[in-house]
Amino acid sequence: MATTDGDFERTIGLAEAALERIKALRHPANPHNFEVWYSYAAGINPALNQAINSLLSVNGTVTVPQIEEIYLRYLSAAHIGERIDKVGTQIAGEIEQVMAMIDVSIGTADNYSKSLAGASEDMESDNDREQIRMIVESLVSATREVETKNHVMQQRLKDSRQEIRELQENLEVVRTESLTDPLTTLANRKFFDGSIERLVKQAEASHEPLTVILTDIDNFKKFNDTYGHLTGDQVLRLVAVSMKHNVKGQDIAARYGGEEFAVLLPNTALPQAVTVADHIRRAVQSKELMRRSTGETLGRVTISLGVAMWRPGDDVASLIERADSCLYAAKSAGRNCVIAETALEKSEARVA
Repeated sequence: MATTDGDFERTIGLAEAALERIKALRHPANPHNFEVWYSYAAGINPALNQAINSLLSVNGTVTVPQIEEIYLRYLSAAHIGERIDKVGTQIAGEIEQVMAMIDVSIGTADNYSKSLAGASEDMESDNDREQIRMIVESLVSATREVETKNHVMQQRLKDSRQEIRELQENLEVVRTESLTDPLTTLANRKFFDGSIERLVKQAEASHEPLTVILTDIDNFKKFNDTYGHLTGDQVLRLVAVSMKHNVKGQDIAARYGGEEFAVLLPNTALPQAVTVADHIRRAVQSKELMRRSTGETLGRVTISLGVAMWRPGDDVASLIERADSCLYAAKSAGRNCVIAETALEKSEARVA
């Protein structure tokens, strides 16, 4: 990618700002810390900035462990699996403790049952009042011991239940992060692939409509090469926001890969899906892009979109292939437009 003077100066300025933060906080200048503060200076991850600003407003500083946690949460997709394993291990450990407490409880109950059986035998064989009194006192003592152990176990089980609930919530957060594109906060390709497999099976079973929209940012590489990758990231987020605002309910918007995006519209017929696609196209085109560092207006972004609907006999590959053919046709038609498979078929029929 070609590097412009403006891009060079901007990225150097961001790097210097990141190093100044590291120096001021006396943090190690390692890659994790640098990436966190560079992202903070660039403003490319709103959730990361919000987390840091919250810590600064409350504590006036950010500690090294807090920076590491922010890195893991907002920047390091590679650590998602490790975090899932860690939380899973914690849940397994907590369950093992609960099982151990249950074993202790069973042992205590068994001992108490034996005490009762022994006392019953003694009382049947001995009518001496003093002996009976001693037996009763022994039973009272055993009962109190059981009550004490049960109280301790009940409190520990209550604590474990809360701990397991919190761990399950953490696991759900990590699972959600593993299915989310960190730059755009849309669903990622992994989530999309799983969803379309599920929705195609549902369509086969119910014969309810299922429509797919594939979209691509027009001339993105040229834009990225001209203005730099930070502005390119801004363009990707702009398109993502426009998609979020125009899907609802069970609809799924995802980053399909690079500058490509996809939308799954269950229970939506082709004409309605074309309307959704055009709303997304208009929303993107209506926004004027501005370089944050200088306030310079960079113009407007456009996208091309292809729309296809599931047909009996379709699998995931054939459905995606038709949507992709429509997207290619939209590009060939001059970009900044929506092409549905019906329009594509009419065009091919005229050519034939």
